[in-house]
Amino acid sequence: MQTRNVVIVDGVRTPFSKGGKGKLEAARMDELGAQVVKALLARNPKVKPTMIHEFGIGMGEQTPEASTPNYVARLAGLPYEVCNFSTNRACAGSQESAARITMGIMLGEYDCGIAFGVERMGRSLLGNAAPRQTTRRDSFNPRILQPTPLQRNMPADHFDYFSVPIPDYVLDSPPLASMVQTAQNVCDMYGLTREELDAFSMRSQHKLAKAYDAGIYKDEVIPVEVEDPVFDDMGNWLPNEKGPMITLDRDESVRGNTTMEGLAKLPIVKGIQSYGGKELMITAGNSCPTNAGASAVLIMAEEMALKLGIEFLARVIGWGNGGVKQQLMGIGPVVSTKQALKRFKLAPEQIDRVEFNEAFACQVITTLKEVGIPESKVNVNGGSIGIGHPIGATGARLIMTVCKELKRSNKRYGLSTQCIGFGQGMTTLFENPDAPK
Repeated sequence: MQTRNVVIVDGVRTPFSKGGKGKLEAARMDELGAQVVKALLARNPKVKPTMIHEFGIGMGEQTPEASTPNYVARLAGLPYEVCNFSTNRACAGSQESAARITMGIMLGEYDCGIAFGVERMGRSLLGNAAPRQTTRRDSFNPRILQPTPLQRNMPADHFDYFSVPIPDYVLDSPPLASMVQTAQNVCDMYGLTREELDAFSMRSQHKLAKAYDAGIYKDEVIPVEVEDPVFDDMGNWLPNEKGPMITLDRDESVRGNTTMEGLAKLPIVKGIQSYGGKELMITAGNSCPTNAGASAVLIMAEEMALKLGIEFLARVIGWGNGGVKQQLMGIGPVVSTKQALKRFKLAPEQIDRVEFNEAFACQVITTLKEVGIPESKVNVNGGSIGIGHPIGATGARLIMTVCKELKRSNKRYGLSTQCIGFGQGMTTLFENPDAPK
């Protein structure tokens, strides 16, 4: 079967607010999501709502009011006849939704779709899932914590992707580690220093602040009218108290005044340990925050874009998914990126722009070393340490950011990549066909 070219037409998102304590705390995410989809279509008037065949939501923590894709699509005014689905590849939920829509268009099932992502996270890296009553039938199964030798041992192809072995103390550490613990494990495996992590984080914040000052994110972040939430003295939102309506037009975690001295004063995240007896170094400053937000990307067959006279951002080349030990979750992008580059016959040095989700500074630093892409090409307008990481919304955010940057800088090849909870990585490759070859 002959496949068709697929392109990214456009993408927009809300500002990303602080999880549990930001300006989106009183907002309904289904209503915010509808605003995003409406803004996306308003910016692309040649694309009529009746042209949208598929609407896919990606999420991680199942934000209750927006967990049904049908609801967001209907609030956005899409016809009842539009098909919809939800997908959960944890942190890469909306990147996976984009891939699924791309596959449908490639195979000729339909011509146009929207990949949407949404998340409302709490204050901790564990999100805000509410506790529930369980019985012996549906409680946690402790056998999951008893890996088989195949699951525990280093895979036979490990050195196809990585330059250093996995230490036994990591292989023997508890599975289902917290995200911050997996970051510490990566630091231990690669012998990173706190200074390296903090320096990367400072550079990310400075680039982001500079990009905001230059107006670069005005093409991506739409202003949203939301209620200013009211909090008590402990910082808890008071749902029965109503604040005035305000406009939010900027990510809330941008800190352009970040310094190495300030980062060095931040305490280590509680609850982590070094199974190798090394220095603990994961802090709030060298990790992404928790956030709320929504993103949407318009995806189309290239032949349809040309027929409508639409100037698109980039062509989708393909993607890769890779798995690693859950205890080393952050280096999943090493596997997914190397697989994608090999599959589509691209060398690392051919990649001009990378949008890499900065869940933790350590996993970006190590992945770039293993893949062979310099930091100068990565997150050139700042990354998730300042932008934020509302899990389900991040994948679509990465796609729109890198595709807009390819068009803006007139560069040819780009990729979006991110680590994924439970030990995965996902990478998508793009080409700007108008760039010099």
